[in-house]
Amino acid sequence: MKRSVTNQSLHGVCAGIAHHFGLFPMAIRLLFVLTFPFSLFLYILLANTLPSDHPSL
Repeated sequence: MKRSVTNQSLHGVCAGIAHHFGLFPMAIRLLFVLTFPFSLFLYILLANTLPSDHPSL
């Protein structure tokens, strides 16, 4: 699982998760908003630990 560089809102965490599971990024973003207190800490953790997905040239 990697952060998305091409489809990112803040750090590309939700888009990276969505791409890994084959879902729409907006669905993952909505899930993060609905579970806000827990997801804030999870988002910060993932933004700092997940490697970024560099697009191939």
